[in-house]
Amino acid sequence: MSEANRERLMPDSKTIFADAEDPLKQATSATGERASELRETALTRLTQAKEKAADVQVIVVGKGKRAVHATDDYVHENPWASLGIAAGVGVLAGLLLNRK
Repeated sequence: MSEANRERLMPDSKTIFADAEDPLKQATSATGERASELRETALTRLTQAKEKAADVQVIVVGKGKRAVHATDDYVHENPWASLGIAAGVGVLAGLLLNRK
């Protein structure tokens, strides 16, 4: 997911959760029909947040699958380069882990 998409989706989600939180706080001190209205508003906003989260999940899973397929294709097309990269990363990780 690009940084622009993340920035576009995350503030929306935060705003939706904050918008749902306010009526819930007000509903704790309200009584009768006003409390019911506030709870209903909060539930509607939480439903919107769940839908937005599901949309984000679909986007992230789709992009992840595309990345996996691209990586798999690269490894099959360039096995020796992939082996060299993997060996280099392994050596670097080993050096970093064994530092004192």
